[in-house]
Amino acid sequence: MNQRTNSDADPPRSGPRRGVREVAPPAESGVASWFGDADLADAFAVPIDAADVAKGMDSLARSTLADPVPWIRVLLGLRDGLVAHFGVKTTQGVRRAAIADNAERIDFFRILARSDRELILGEDDRHLDFRLSLLLRARPDGSGDELVATTVVRCHNALGRVYLALIARFHRLVVISNLSRAANKGWRIEHRNLG
Repeated sequence: MNQRTNSDADPPRSGPRRGVREVAPPAESGVASWFGDADLADAFAVPIDAADVAKGMDSLARSTLADPVPWIRVLLGLRDGLVAHFGVKTTQGVRRAAIADNAERIDFFRILARSDRELILGEDDRHLDFRLSLLLRARPDGSGDELVATTVVRCHNALGRVYLALIARFHRLVVISNLSRAANKGWRIEHRNLG
């Protein structure tokens, strides 16, 4: 069920998805070694100006991930209520474990690796492992930079594959919403849930 796509040629969209476009998962990402065996690999990019790039990867990641819109919070709550019965980690459980381990994190996402131009976040579970890369790179047209959010998932069993099939559509909407919202608010870090 490899869901990789390549639509770099698609023009940027306007409206609520302002500037967010689906792109091929970037070969220069630190998660590229996962692409070949992935059950899901997708990437979305949004243009970002030099002043916002200068804020640094942690600030950009916090702006993107730490303060989701209310409908995403509701979806996460529903997800947690359903998966807890199947032994899948909940967002609260992941957050508590990261705090107990004194792990670097953004909200409930553990930071696994970092460089000046990329943060890799993720979690491993008995059903699936996932990685999220936030990568700054030059835009293909040379007109500045873009932030690329790449998600890669490897399933370990049937439960992982069923779970992934159920959340894949929502995942796309969440990533697009998070990138669009962060860009529209000027990559500011909101006060809630900075974790």
